[in-house]
Amino acid sequence: MNSTPVDPRFTAVLTAPILPTLARLTFPVIVVVLAQNFVTVLEAYWVSQLGTQAIAAVSLVLPLVLLMNAMSGGGIGGGVAAAIARAKGAGDQARANELLWHAVLIAIGFGTLFTAAALLGGPPLYAALGARGAALDQALAFSGWIFGGSVIFWMVNLIGSALRAAGEVKLPAIVSLGGAAMLVPLSPLLIFGWGPLPALGIAGAGIATLLYYIGSLIIYVRWLRRGDGPLHLHWHPARAQPVRAILGVGLVSALGTVVSSVTLIAITGSVGQYGVQALAGYGIASRVDNLMIPLLFAVGTGVLTMVSAAAGAGLHDRAWAVTKLAGALGFFGSALISAFLLIAPGLWLDRFTSDPQVFAAGHLWFQIAGPFYCFFGMGLMLYFAAQGFGRMRGALAAGIGRLIITAGGAAWMAAQSAPIAGVYAAAAAGTVVFGLVNALAVWRARPRG
Repeated sequence: MNSTPVDPRFTAVLTAPILPTLARLTFPVIVVVLAQNFVTVLEAYWVSQLGTQAIAAVSLVLPLVLLMNAMSGGGIGGGVAAAIARAKGAGDQARANELLWHAVLIAIGFGTLFTAAALLGGPPLYAALGARGAALDQALAFSGWIFGGSVIFWMVNLIGSALRAAGEVKLPAIVSLGGAAMLVPLSPLLIFGWGPLPALGIAGAGIATLLYYIGSLIIYVRWLRRGDGPLHLHWHPARAQPVRAILGVGLVSALGTVVSSVTLIAITGSVGQYGVQALAGYGIASRVDNLMIPLLFAVGTGVLTMVSAAAGAGLHDRAWAVTKLAGALGFFGSALISAFLLIAPGLWLDRFTSDPQVFAAGHLWFQIAGPFYCFFGMGLMLYFAAQGFGRMRGALAAGIGRLIITAGGAAWMAAQSAPIAGVYAAAAAGTVVFGLVNALAVWRARPRG
């Protein structure tokens, strides 16, 4: 076992000033997120050209896609990142490599489960959420391609988490930027067709995304097999201890992401009771959440790496200082986005719809739920810090509290045929609880000494 970290660049994670170090770890990820968000918005625009039924179909599948991404990137991926960053902080390169191999094995297992669950449970779930006729057919077409490649999605996301935790942020950035550049022409080409290439409709969007992940996985595996980076991918005998190190944090984190996704599914189902226009308006407006979360995730990956490494090295004061900074960044950064949406909602909504009912449903979401994004941003950043500390019970409690208030309140409002504003208010209340409970939990669980 090495007595110092193998990669000298990792020393800065433990010793350099906090804000510049966090910026160094975060900036390449933010650049990638901005590129991916551009592609996401562009793809939403292309799908919107297929009509309201297509928008509604994507809105139904999206919560499950977010669940998979959240579990692989922020749930189990968080467990991978925390374990590897702790090993690097303690100077144990051999253990970091072993953890990477076990992360691949875990990705294969979870990816297989997601494929099976989507194939068996997707049709009844989408129908229960309000999909009928063409909307249901399109939801199944999009879902089939996305979740058919779940193992590949999981492997790419867990490997990316491992690399960022080891201080290698450039390779995931290059891979993601290259993929974003590829998707810009590929998505409309597959959706609408060109020349002899037939129009695949909404399925084309799913195929384009799957092709991006296949290419990313090939690049990652070839690079990691070289063995000259901060991590080396090679065979290890399967052992329980590395799996426990990852899943000890990862399973609780994953349960938290499940709770979060169930919350989104529940509110989507409640909004669906108000009709296709309301569902489409909510789907367009809530895509802002889907853009915010990756940005917060970008900062959160740096926070997780720094807190985990400091905890592994016994630098408790540094770990707590990173946590406080993360909470403040999440709160005020999200507040700025809320202010923009309140001032100029049309700059977002007008890009996707000209239907006044769809616009009204989306605008109302910005007015009622938007002002409380700051609590979500703060809570999510503290969630990453909790992963670094390895203390996830409080973060899980925050997610459950949000689920109870949001899903329960939204379902009650819909059952009472209350205005849709009541459903949105329930979501806002749940967001406030999520932020405050996370703050209290991290404060009580902070390391001392």
